[in-house]
Amino acid sequence: MRYPASEKLEIIRLVEQSHLPAKRTLNTLGIARTTFYRWYDRYLLGGIEALEDKSSKPGRVWNRIPDDIRERIIDMALDKPEQSPRELAVRFTDTQSYFVSEASVYRLLKAHDLITSPAFVVIKAAEEFRDKTTAPNQLWQTDFTYLKVIGWGWFYLSTILDDFSRYIIAWKLCTTMRAGDVTDTLELALQASGCDQAICSRGQSKLESCSTS
Repeated sequence: MRYPASEKLEIIRLVEQSHLPAKRTLNTLGIARTTFYRWYDRYLLGGIEALEDKSSKPGRVWNRIPDDIRERIIDMALDKPEQSPRELAVRFTDTQSYFVSEASVYRLLKAHDLITSPAFVVIKAAEEFRDKTTAPNQLWQTDFTYLKVIGWGWFYLSTILDDFSRYIIAWKLCTTMRAGDVTDTLELALQASGCDQAICSRGQSKLESCSTS
């Protein structure tokens, strides 16, 4: 039970003025001796103000990134504007020997207006594909997955997936994500599948799928 400072002071006065021993008086009041003497010590040192309950709110969030670290992250982001929050988090951890998560870097950059909102068009997804594949090698899909190898750097896994079988026909580990890397992976897929050519669909700014023939 929490007592306001005024009630604590009243209890102290009752114990001081009681003709009974302090222990019996405290037992009658239902106050533990350790609690009372803690109040009493605080009162003797700081008066009634010292009897006020202190806020349980921590003065500092335990996992908050220190200000000097935050400044170093911002400096790195300004020096490497082309890198994503994930890349910056990995680079900072590697070079500064201080772990920061991708989410923390993103929130920090967002707070400093260093995250550019991409231009996009909202397109409602259809319930199903209009032109469904009915056999292998009718539609291929390409994708890049990037990963960091400690001590070596960034690598990019280029893959080609058959839409019908969901089988990865070909893959290549690259050091870039250039169009030539996609072309090389496509050549590997043609060799593996036995197809002569692939008709590429360029409905967007980058290669996303190939319809084979």
